[in-house]
Amino acid sequence: QVQLVESGGGLVQAGGSLRLSCAASGRTFSSYAMGWFRQAPGKEREYVAAASRSGNTYYADSVKGRFTISRDNAKNTVYLQMNSLKPEDTAVYYCAAHGSGSYHYVSRGPSDYDYWGQGTQVTVSS
Repeated sequence: QVQLVESGGGLVQAGGSLRLSCAASGRTFSSYAMGWFRQAPGKEREYVAAASRSGNTYYADSVKGRFTISRDNAKNTVYLQMNSLKPEDTAVYYCAAHGSGSYHYVSRGPSDYDYWGQGTQVTVSS
């Protein structure tokens, strides 16, 4: 079992920045690829970014160049630095972990993830 707890959400003006954190406990954090997803009201949960076990990072086109995912295996934590925020980034953000696939692999599909945090609200005002 892996327990994931997100923090760092809040209200920010358009153009501002937030840094989300996801602390993991339980089984070995470094054994998992980590992803960030978000879900806005009335919409499907969508992929935002992911970091493989090797540390490779991947992004959705909508956030590329604005968001940065990073992981600190020593602290069992994955981060999402969000810059140049837009009102359309408003959503509940979730971190998730999956243990399948190769060392460099990440999945963009929510159904592939084994563990999820409770989510943290990010609201960007215009």
